[in-house]
Amino acid sequence: MQPASLSLRQRGVVTFLTWLAMVGFDFFLHAGLLSRLYTQSSPFLLTPDRAFALIPFGYASFLLLAIAMVWLVPRLGIRRASAGFLLGLQLGSLLWGALVLGLASISTASPVLLVGWFIGQTLELALGGAVVGSAIGGTRLRTLAVRVVVFTLGSFILTVALQNLGFAAAAKVLVSQP
Repeated sequence: MQPASLSLRQRGVVTFLTWLAMVGFDFFLHAGLLSRLYTQSSPFLLTPDRAFALIPFGYASFLLLAIAMVWLVPRLGIRRASAGFLLGLQLGSLLWGALVLGLASISTASPVLLVGWFIGQTLELALGGAVVGSAIGGTRLRTLAVRVVVFTLGSFILTVALQNLGFAAAAKVLVSQP
């Protein structure tokens, strides 16, 4: 693949890989690092079973962010993973900072949860930028795919390990049968 030139098919693959990396990190963030914050009763948070049922909406939101990164990164002339990471970090800081400030002004979300979201979601967008920057810079899609799959699987494995070792709360979701 030529640097800075992605076909429509390649853009689709890069979008998927960006989304997959973001989902892997998001799982680690919420089911691992921040999991204990979701086990506390809060008027701000949905019940665990309702939140579990709505996970696809959250992951769809990352798809929109991945599409935005695939659209934005080449337009800014970014051709390296590090430059993509920095763009994602800057953009994530602004977007998630604005969201967190807005939520702090109108919700009962705890400050710890808001700070966790800000840091985690900012890093998530930075990761997405790194994936896109790497692809635009000429990293072969097969190589990039292997890296993203290894990262995502590693995130899942690390999260399960944290839960099994008691460092993260394992959610117990009961789905009612019709």
